[in-house]
Amino acid sequence: MTDFEWAQLEPHLPKNTGRGGRWKEHRKIINGILFRIRTGIPWRDLPTRFGKWQTCYDRHRRWSADGTWEQIFRTVQADAGTDGRIDWSMVSVDSTVCRAHQHAAGARKQAPQKPGKRTRPLSTAPTRHWAVRAAA
Repeated sequence: MTDFEWAQLEPHLPKNTGRGGRWKEHRKIINGILFRIRTGIPWRDLPTRFGKWQTCYDRHRRWSADGTWEQIFRTVQADAGTDGRIDWSMVSVDSTVCRAHQHAAGARKQAPQKPGKRTRPLSTAPTRHWAVRAAA
């Protein structure tokens, strides 16, 4: 994360409140989270330069659960929008990348069942249960 990006992000991060140093080294931990997201590696393979992998994982999970990431995103986006750093004329959504499940894509449907009809065809081979009962 560059110094400019950090300067934009830092005011929106949670502050230390109460006892203990709960939120230390925000920049190093966020860089570790971004590295993991960018590379797709497992949390345990996170390089030690980002601190303990458990710390990165815990903070990412905690901030995802309590809405901190969403709040940070919205405030940074609003700041960038008011400063004119976002070109909203270039935003588009392309639906060709949206995939539907095969069942939602017009696959053939089975004919509705009629009451009183068998749902499976009769088998000519005896089942194991039938063979055991006949031998007894």
